[in-house]
Amino acid sequence: MIQVTRKDGKESVENLLRRFSRKVQQAGVLAEAKAAQYFEKPVSKRDRRIRAILRNQRKAAKIKKLKLGR
Repeated sequence: MIQVTRKDGKESVENLLRRFSRKVQQAGVLAEAKAAQYFEKPVSKRDRRIRAILRNQRKAAKIKKLKLGR
C-alpha cells in the first residue's frame, strides 16, 4: 500500500496529492489494475508480447535508417 505523509505542516494538499499520484504511477498500481480488469487468455498475452517485440525492432530499424540517411 502506498502512503504519503506531509513533509511539514505547511505542505499544501495539492502538492501532497501530486506526490501521491506520482508514486502510484511509478509503482504501476493502475496499470496492474487495468490489466486485471478483464481476463485475457495466455495465448493472447504471448501474441501481444511478440507483436510488441516486433514493433520495437521495426522502430529501431527505422531510426537506424534515418540516422544513416536512407
